[in-house]
Amino acid sequence: VQLQAFGGGLVQPGGSLRLSCAASGRTFSRYYMAWFRQAPGKEREFVARIGWNDGSTDYAGSVKGRFTILRDNTKNTVYLQMNSLEPEDTAVYYCAARSITEPTYAYWGQGTLVTVSS
Repeated sequence: VQLQAFGGGLVQPGGSLRLSCAASGRTFSRYYMAWFRQAPGKEREFVARIGWNDGSTDYAGSVKGRFTILRDNTKNTVYLQMNSLEPEDTAVYYCAARSITEPTYAYWGQGTLVTVSS
């Protein structure tokens, strides 16, 4: 599966942004989808994930209550709705996919930059 993330940009603290990740392939519905991010000078970290068949979600503690991960299997797209953004959320955001038969996220998008600044 190939992934393309977009929707990043510059937003003021307290603002909102919605990232999208479009996936190619016929079996999108059989992949766990996730968002990761990498801030300048830091390692890549997990942000959120969504299950392949039950819509179950999981979030990093730093974004819980502010970010929402969604998927639309009819559009082969996963979204990350980000609210109450903080400067600490500034990072390159990556979407990733993990097949239900694989233990790791093997497929990655190219990343989209989110900058939270006044």
